[in-house]
Amino acid sequence: MIINVVDIEATCWAKDDPVSDGAGGRVSDIIEVGLTPVDLAAGERLGKHKILVKPERSTVSEFCTELTGLTQQEVDAGVSFAEACDLLATEHKSADRPWASWGDYDRSQFLRQSAAIGVAYPFGETHVNAKAVFSTVHRGRHGMKAALELAGLPLEGRHHDGADDSWNIAALVLYLQAGGHWPPWTA
Repeated sequence: MIINVVDIEATCWAKDDPVSDGAGGRVSDIIEVGLTPVDLAAGERLGKHKILVKPERSTVSEFCTELTGLTQQEVDAGVSFAEACDLLATEHKSADRPWASWGDYDRSQFLRQSAAIGVAYPFGETHVNAKAVFSTVHRGRHGMKAALELAGLPLEGRHHDGADDSWNIAALVLYLQAGGHWPPWTA
């Protein structure tokens, strides 16, 4: 069974930004989709993919660039959100494969943005919150970086890069799978 491990980056602002609290009307847009397919039966990651997405309702702040490494110029060269969803469906079989993310933000952001822009949600119904599974095993809520440390796994690449984070989350999925903790209904 192959599952897609997904990590997104979205436009964001510093906490002290006067309009980042929701009152100013800023809306986050997905600017990167990182995806790592995982063959659970073989216990291996099958590749690392990155889709840059041009934001339609917001822009990349200086804070966002510092966090993600992505600039407005880079994401302006990306595809539209609709094209990104189409790529997920056609190239990565997103509607047919179970998928996982670290936490529920990625799933929620895709649902919100799909509804707001009028694009079909690109994923099927089977989503696993890998952070929740890990937190059950290791008691407590752990960010991805801390989870890697607890699992004795290296952080590969740049944290807050969607493709690198999907790769690292996929390593955590395989760690959970090897320990018998991954939900069997996804395999």
